[in-house]
Amino acid sequence: MPRVVDGEERRAHIADAVLRLAAKDGLHAVSLRAVAAESGLNIGSVRHYFDSQHALMRFAMRTTIDRTTARLVERREKIGSLSELPPDEAVDQLAEFLCELLPLDERRRTEVTVLVEFLMAARADPGLDDLAREAVQGTVTLARRILDAQARSGRFEPKDPEIEAPRLAALLDGIAFRAVLQPELTSPEECVAVLRAHLAELVRPAGDTQV
Repeated sequence: MPRVVDGEERRAHIADAVLRLAAKDGLHAVSLRAVAAESGLNIGSVRHYFDSQHALMRFAMRTTIDRTTARLVERREKIGSLSELPPDEAVDQLAEFLCELLPLDERRRTEVTVLVEFLMAARADPGLDDLAREAVQGTVTLARRILDAQARSGRFEPKDPEIEAPRLAALLDGIAFRAVLQPELTSPEECVAVLRAHLAELVRPAGDTQV
């Protein structure tokens, strides 16, 4: 009996092929024919779900944003108050959480590389601008939520609450983009060290909280 094809599973399979191609050769290499070959499907199967390169690109970026968000939400739920932890442990926990946005392994490197490619493509394609804005603003929103939560616990003390989230987001974007554009100049170890050094500047010693 023929296997029933799960549409969402097939679309995710195609999206993975798009991400691999974009990370390896750039978004210009993402054609329906190339994606069919990369995914092991015939071009008719790809066209059944996506009728254009643009639709493929949007779905791949939407998938990347959603997957990253889901992982961050799962990790955030495991982070409690850091107010009673020693400073190094507090920094370690927050750094581990934020490292989901850094290209420290093949999966995250692919995602960041595709994000860079996508943001560049969006500069010339208004049809991609909404997802590009969502991706960029999402990092700022994440930084603001996590820092606000820990500030309320008394563990972190931003010097300027209005600027600290954009500052942290810029740091994350900067080291992530540098690591995929010039990997020989920015190792995964350096990415983590830079992030930890920044977070350490914000941490109060355990018990040193304000009322």
